[in-house]
Amino acid sequence: MTEHWRLTASEIAERIRKRDLSAEEVARDALARLDAANPAINAVVQFMPDEALATARAVDTALARGEDPGPLAGVPVTIKVNVDQKGHATTNGLRIQRNLVAQSDNPVVSNFRKAGAVIIGRTNTPAFSLHWFTRNSLHGHTKNPRNHALTPGGSSGGAAAAVAAGIGAIAHGTDIGGSVRYPAYACGVQGLRPTIGRAPAWNPSSAERAIGAQLMAVSGPLARSIADIRLALKAMSAPDMRDPWWVPAPLEGPAFPRRAALCIRPEGMPTTPEVEATLRDAARRLQDAGWTVAETPIPPLREPARLQAMLWLAESRRGLKKALIEEDDPDASFIFAQMERLCPEPDMNAFQDALQARAAFLREWSLFLERYPIALMPVSAEPPFPDLLDLESPEAFDRVIEAILPQLGLPLMSLPGLTVTTDLSGPAPLGVQLVAGRYREDILLEAGGIIEAAGPPIQPA
Repeated sequence: MTEHWRLTASEIAERIRKRDLSAEEVARDALARLDAANPAINAVVQFMPDEALATARAVDTALARGEDPGPLAGVPVTIKVNVDQKGHATTNGLRIQRNLVAQSDNPVVSNFRKAGAVIIGRTNTPAFSLHWFTRNSLHGHTKNPRNHALTPGGSSGGAAAAVAAGIGAIAHGTDIGGSVRYPAYACGVQGLRPTIGRAPAWNPSSAERAIGAQLMAVSGPLARSIADIRLALKAMSAPDMRDPWWVPAPLEGPAFPRRAALCIRPEGMPTTPEVEATLRDAARRLQDAGWTVAETPIPPLREPARLQAMLWLAESRRGLKKALIEEDDPDASFIFAQMERLCPEPDMNAFQDALQARAAFLREWSLFLERYPIALMPVSAEPPFPDLLDLESPEAFDRVIEAILPQLGLPLMSLPGLTVTTDLSGPAPLGVQLVAGRYREDILLEAGGIIEAAGPPIQPA
């Protein structure tokens, strides 16, 4: 029995290009895996088998004509339900948007199509893409395929669960506060938050993005290998002038010193022994490859995290409250109330002060990353949380927010971050977060590839 779904995206694209496999047989195998694996985890919530097979046949036809179908020729991918895909509802996990059918594609979807990818389904997100687990009143509850007792993360929990289960080789996710990096960590895959402006994005079905989203929200890939993250980033970052913040930055930057800063407890966060051991192991892997690793404090994250929440919520408060009442999703209502409790509403002066402070923090981080091109730090102070932990009480919510400090602090500066899974041997996946300077995803991918190569390959759950 063929199991093409176990192959990486890089392997699939190469074999299809060589005509060792047809895109149609890969798509049929991917759809069969979706049918077999998805009922237990509810990662994919919108299905499109006919479209997927038609796209795959078009890839095969292009190859037969001697044409180049693109770098993702025939690779099965999934798209998160919070971005527009023509002919499908951009639900964002909401009953009130179940009929918001997109009339055109988000640039992310367009770029996947241009690269030859075959979209096999759309993945779940919490209501409003608001949190670090994945459940909503429209599509239901997504489970972690590696351990159902653990959160799959959020908001790209469906994306991470799908790719971890072998449903597609690459998954699209979005990240404004850890929504790619944390699900990748929780499900034991690799996940990249690119620099703002690297991958163009915009939903034609919606109003213009709020200021906080324009400054901090990105689309990024999740996959089971760093090579596939690299391949996906190339495809996703193709130009699209519908996003005025797209930046034509090269994917490979100038030479850099192989130095990394290791920080176990950023600003005193309560890092557990398991996470510390994982970080030190990753540091040793870099050292064995010739990198210099210095254990040192890193620039601030706690105040940037506070300002990130303020800028994000300041915009959300203007339009989200009415939608929250209309949607009446209990998870979203509880989470938003906790976020409001921790983040008082700013006046105009505080809002402007936050934007000014953003420049100062970015300057400090940029200078630090010039000296240490990689910062190695926790994804979370704890291993992946029990599922729905942060709904148990305000105190549980506070524990989660404290643990994921590195997820929240970085978006304020629009810096790229990469989750690298390092250990799948225990009851919970473990991994580390790498941070680099703006538009230096190439440094993240080089260092991440070294850490990945020193451990066993990630296999589907």
